Amino acid sequence: RDAGDLARGLAERAPEFCRCYLPRGRRSGAWWSVGDVSGAPGRSLYIRLTGPSAGQWCDAATGEHGDLLDLLRLSRGLSVGQACREARAWLNLPAPPIPRGPGRDKGPTAPGRQDGSP
Repeated sequence: RDAGDLARGLAERAPEFCRCYLPRGRRSGAWWSVGDVSGAPGRSLYIRLTGPSAGQWCDAATGEHGDLLDLLRLSRGLSVGQACREARAWLNLPAPPIPRGPGRDKGPTAPGRQDGSP
């Protein structure tokens, strides 16, 4: 799954995401509001919980905005890769397969041989 798929998966569970990662916020209809990306109490940052824009957020104080994967990255101080791993774990998705380089799919080689022949 790519970052877009993960963001869509988080958006499908936006209310649960907000309760988990931004517990100091509060729900008001189709919106969750909280003070900022760190989850401080307040109402500056708002997140759409339902509809076609579910998972989209904006901080009125700073102008920052994005999807829930962006918010996860900013709120936890993560790199994009770390945020993707965190999102996969939270969504209970398997880790992506490890890329295999040339020659790695042949199995172990005999000692002293590089070409995989006996």
